[in-house]
Amino acid sequence: QVQLVESGGGLVQPGGSLRLSCAASGFAFSTYAMSWHRQAPGKERELVATIDTVGRSTNYADSVKGRFTISRDNAKTTVYLQMDKLKPEDTAVYYCNAVRSYRTYWGQGTQVTVSS
Repeated sequence: QVQLVESGGGLVQPGGSLRLSCAASGFAFSTYAMSWHRQAPGKERELVATIDTVGRSTNYADSVKGRFTISRDNAKTTVYLQMDKLKPEDTAVYYCNAVRSYRTYWGQGTQVTVSS
């Protein structure tokens, strides 16, 4: 059974930090590219960051570049998103995604709220 379970979301003040985790199971994690996406109320889901299978290549949306860092630990089958200097506009439900060829899996999401 494929599972992607996000955790680490919560309420944080502007300028603060959070670290999201996505624990994967039920598929060959190390052979899948991973990514984080987010969806704010009333908006479409958007890509935040991607990482290749071995963690060498990463890409970020312009809105988070320099503030967020994606990483993965294939031994722990987990992908992370370190979020620093958070802004109110980062408020959204954050989802992790795994993709390889035509196969793609999604987690259930974790809420991140940035507010004073």
